[in-house]
Amino acid sequence: MKSFRDKRRDSRPHQSAKGATEQSRPRSGHAAVARPDPKPREQREAQADEHSQPKSAPRILARREGALPAEHLPLILEVAPNADYALLDSGAGQKLEQYGPYRIVRPEGQAIWQKALPTKDWERADAIFTGDTDEEGIGRWRFPKVPLGETWPMKHDGIDYLGRFTSFRHVGVFPEQASHWDHMAGLIAAAKRPVKVLNLFGYTGLASLVAARAGAEVTHVDASKKAIGWARENQEMAGLGGKPIRWIVDDAVKFAEREERRGSRYDIILFDPPAYGRGPKGEVWQLFEDLPALTDLCRSILTPKPLAVVLTAYSIRASFFAIHALMRDTFAGMGGKVESGELIIREKSAGRALSTSLFSRWVA
Repeated sequence: MKSFRDKRRDSRPHQSAKGATEQSRPRSGHAAVARPDPKPREQREAQADEHSQPKSAPRILARREGALPAEHLPLILEVAPNADYALLDSGAGQKLEQYGPYRIVRPEGQAIWQKALPTKDWERADAIFTGDTDEEGIGRWRFPKVPLGETWPMKHDGIDYLGRFTSFRHVGVFPEQASHWDHMAGLIAAAKRPVKVLNLFGYTGLASLVAARAGAEVTHVDASKKAIGWARENQEMAGLGGKPIRWIVDDAVKFAEREERRGSRYDIILFDPPAYGRGPKGEVWQLFEDLPALTDLCRSILTPKPLAVVLTAYSIRASFFAIHALMRDTFAGMGGKVESGELIIREKSAGRALSTSLFSRWVA
C-alpha cells in the first residue's frame, strides 16, 4: 500500500495519492548496480493468486481473550543530533536539517514556533524544497549554490546508503526511526538464535539493513517497485549484498494474508502503514478501517516465541492512545508489554522537540 507519506517518498507513476512520475537520475559515481531481476517465489505466487484466489473477504475480528499486556506510556523516543544527521533549527513552518554533507530546508507544519538561528544560517542551505507546501504536495528542489544530483552518500551508524531528493520533499530516510532500529538490533543480538524479521511498507530499506547487519533473516515488502530498487541499491552501497534479505514488491496486506496461509512466521514485524493509499493492483487502504485487520494479521504470523511487533503511524489525526488500545487488545493473552508514544527529533539550536509520528510496539 502507498501512503500520503509514501507518496512523498517515491515518484513512480501515479498509483495512489503518491504523485507524479519522476525518473531516477543517480549522481555520477553512484549509479545503480545492474543486476538480473528474476521474480522471487513470493511474487510468482502473488501473480498466481490474482488469478486463482477470489478477492479476500473482510477479515472477521473478535476481541481476544486473556489478560492485556502490561503497558508503558507515554514513551517518547528521541533522536539527538549526530555526525550523520541533525535537526539544526526549526520554526515558522520550516525545518533546517543537516544530512551528511548537505544542509537542507523543508516545510514542517508542526514547527509553529519561531526560528532560533539567524537568517544567514538558513541562507547557507544547499537544497530547499519549494512548491506545494501541503503535507502531500508535489514540489521541486532548488539548489542555491550549485546544482546537485538526485543522490548523495549518507551513513547511519556505519551503514552506507544514498540520500535522495524526491518530488515529495523526502530524502530517502526517516531519521526519527533510528530509535526503533536500535531497539530492534538489540533484540536480535540478545536473542542468541536465528531471528526472522518482516518489514512491511519498508520503503528504501534502512530498517531492513540494520536488521540484516544484526544477524536477522529479513523479508522486506513495499508496493513501490522504485522503492525496492532504491533499497537494493542501498544494500549494495552498505556492503551487505551477502546478507539474507528478500526484496518483495507487493501489497502488504495481501502478502501477509499469503504468509498466514503458507504458515510462514516471523519473530519481529515492523509495519509503517499509510493513512490512505492504493496497492499495486489498485487495492484501497484506509488506516482507520483497515489497521485493525492488519494488526490482527501480524499477530497471526508470529513465531511461537516472538520478540516484538512495531507499529508507526504518520500524518493521522489521532492520539497514540488509539493505537495503544488497539495493540493491547490485539496482543491480549500473549503477555509482554505494549509501549506507546511519539517519535521526536531534538533540535540542535534551541533544544526544542519536533514530533514526527505516533508509535506503539508490543515487546514480548
